[in-house]
Amino acid sequence: MHCTEVRVSGKTIEVPSIRVNDKTIIVGTGWHRTATIQDEEFLDGEAVDDPEQFVAALKQSDLKANIFTFAQHLPDITPRHRYHLEWDSVAAIPITTFEEWLKKRVEYDVRKAVKKAANAGVVVKVVEFDDELVRGIADIYNESQVRQGKPFWHYGKDFDTIKREKATYLDKGEFIGAYYEGKLIGFIKMVYVGTIASTFHVISMQKHAGKKPTNALIAKAVKVCEEKGRSHLVYGEYAYGESARQWIHTSKTEFKRRNGFEEVLVPRYYIPLTGQGRVILRLGLHRGFKGALPRPVLRGLRTARSTFYRYVRPVWQSPTSSDEQKLVAGSH
Repeated sequence: MHCTEVRVSGKTIEVPSIRVNDKTIIVGTGWHRTATIQDEEFLDGEAVDDPEQFVAALKQSDLKANIFTFAQHLPDITPRHRYHLEWDSVAAIPITTFEEWLKKRVEYDVRKAVKKAANAGVVVKVVEFDDELVRGIADIYNESQVRQGKPFWHYGKDFDTIKREKATYLDKGEFIGAYYEGKLIGFIKMVYVGTIASTFHVISMQKHAGKKPTNALIAKAVKVCEEKGRSHLVYGEYAYGESARQWIHTSKTEFKRRNGFEEVLVPRYYIPLTGQGRVILRLGLHRGFKGALPRPVLRGLRTARSTFYRYVRPVWQSPTSSDEQKLVAGSH
């Protein structure tokens, strides 16, 4: 058994791993010890060609996993295995033509936003991965410590760290950048897997939100997918939650819907490897304790977290007493 570096919540950690059929199998950090295929969504072909052989190899290994999970890949969404099945909620645009997307799939305000970005001077183009792009990404990452109501994982990362992290899958992907007055204000990293174009990251500067760079980036991504003959543009999850019974439609879901993404349900399988794994799966704890929470509780926790990082934490971090203010003033 070996260890493999993975990124969890923006931090790089080492987790136990083995190799099976030229794929790296890792065990997550959760107490339920679930084994997954590293970067499964970015691998060409089927995730698992022969599940029985895969499971047998995992049981004989010293990985000490309780459950193994894998999913089918778009556009193959018809269940083909008899294992315990749940559904991954995927946000995808079926690609036909750019004109069809713009006229029939998106909301009116998105059409206005794409036009507004162009009129505001936002230039969107495919760009090379180089030091200039990395410096622009660093500026975007370091704009704010909080995004979407929670701490932003990439805030404070240095040039070398960003360059190393963004250099993955360069052989099967590319970057699209949004520029204003020659400065990068947003970007998408896309990775091509089979007929799918999957977004690795979509982000823009908050101070330029009024210029609608994110809408312009998605529009350009649709154009690129049409040119390359891709069947779908995928943008992560559509509904959010730790399990299907928790799925919540958030503001991010609404943004995706208005930009022409629709929900596609993709089969995901969970296979117990041990007696403990069978108990965990039977009790519905295979996605962790958070995955067992009812939907209203999960929604309330998300709202509380967002409120804390938007209003409470900034107050804690700001000088409140006159002595603190003098200390801060005297430090400059």
